[in-house]
Amino acid sequence: MSKRLTTTAGAPMPTNETSATAGARGPVLLEDYQLIEKLAHQNRERIPERVVHAKGWGAKGTFTVTHDISRYTSAAIFSKVGNTCDILSRWSTVAGEQGAADAERDVRGFSVKFYTEEGNWDVVGNNTPIFFIRDAYKFPDFIRTQKRHPQTNLRSPEAMFDFWAAQPESVHQVTILMSDRGIPQNPMHMHGYGSHTYSMFNDKGERHWVKFHFRCQQPIRNYTNEQAEEIIGKTRESYQEDLFNAIEEGNFPKWELNIQVMAEEDAETCGFNPFDLTKVWPHAAFPLIPVGMLEFNENPENYFQYVENAAYSPSNKIPGIGFSPDKMLQGRIFAYADAHRYRLGTHYEQLPANRAKSETHFYHKDGSMRFFPQKTGHPDAYYEPNQYEEAARPDPSVAEPPLRISGDADRYVQEDKDADYVQPRALYAEVLGDDERARLHLNMARAMSPCSTSVKERWYAVLGRVHPDYEAGVRKAAEDLKSGNIDTYPGIPVTGDTPVRAAE
Repeated sequence: MSKRLTTTAGAPMPTNETSATAGARGPVLLEDYQLIEKLAHQNRERIPERVVHAKGWGAKGTFTVTHDISRYTSAAIFSKVGNTCDILSRWSTVAGEQGAADAERDVRGFSVKFYTEEGNWDVVGNNTPIFFIRDAYKFPDFIRTQKRHPQTNLRSPEAMFDFWAAQPESVHQVTILMSDRGIPQNPMHMHGYGSHTYSMFNDKGERHWVKFHFRCQQPIRNYTNEQAEEIIGKTRESYQEDLFNAIEEGNFPKWELNIQVMAEEDAETCGFNPFDLTKVWPHAAFPLIPVGMLEFNENPENYFQYVENAAYSPSNKIPGIGFSPDKMLQGRIFAYADAHRYRLGTHYEQLPANRAKSETHFYHKDGSMRFFPQKTGHPDAYYEPNQYEEAARPDPSVAEPPLRISGDADRYVQEDKDADYVQPRALYAEVLGDDERARLHLNMARAMSPCSTSVKERWYAVLGRVHPDYEAGVRKAAEDLKSGNIDTYPGIPVTGDTPVRAAE
């Protein structure tokens, strides 16, 4: 027997097809409150899309601890091998709007919410270990260059390369973006990174700096520009289709969580700024340490509820995990949560996708979306401190140990003029093979082709400082594009596996 249709207040509905009118041919009556309800609700079905990472795909799953890292952190989830918790992940493109094609050349967001027994822990990252800039001051301007020109309402390569040429720190990320890794085949065939430097601290108050890596357990697969264009010509939803169908068919994607660890005192002598988001930590000096396995095995029953409403922020951390002097991280600690307050509402963390599965007690009060009871532990405790023994109290035992470098905010300011070119030089000359460099040159030349000569020359100067062959290769590719002589450039097969390299 079918369920009875009701109003949102629970009253049974006699019809869902015909408006109430004054007589057979009379005007529609204002008293038809369900007609008004349906139309009014439709007007409000949309919420503001994310300013960044608007187009995304998500899945539910489980995290299982496989290795003991309790020496580094007091976090309860890592206290014992075999511990598990539910997880919710969202993968996304950075620049495109909600209607953008999935298979565009762009950085991919890679965020995971761990519903632990001590609250929610969010790792908000990308499919690259670095980013374009290292200071949050530049972030709003950078994002504007990735969005639409205010007059033409079109994407502007001129703005992108003009900004990048003025920020040489960006050449490392731009090199990765224009390389074979720039268009992953879908979310299931790319690595993920926390990107920022975080910290872990143990029961003794000992702190270590850490980087989070999500190592893809499926082959790494990517598209060339031509292959992506062919896919987009057939469907703009290729990622959603691939991910949803794989999980429905029981082909559950997996990633292994790894960490890189640096002793607190080593940050002052490691030879580079370990809190610079445009730099990687060399694996030879800071090897990957396996932690646990993530398996995504459930499609959300409602995309809007669990993927569009998913709100990730690095401010969501648990005891045993902390922050660092990473300037981009410090800015995002505020900006991400504030974006959710604007986009979803005051109490966004009480929505099903974001609500902690552990017991919660807090003193937030009223405002829009106050659809939950008081959670302070006592009916008279709507403020704190208070006299009521049952009311929620702070727990000093979970406080972070003090930062040794907290009083010297400028200690890690970039000073070496060549520092921004060292790692991209190694990536270009030592990590990428000949074919990969050739494709990089052609991808870069194509992306730059609409730019003015002045912007191109400024960017060529940046490439030349990375490596003279880099500048020369992109210049030659630009000339080959003009003449149509690009048949000799190597391609990669549509399902070809890109090798995992030790320098990642």
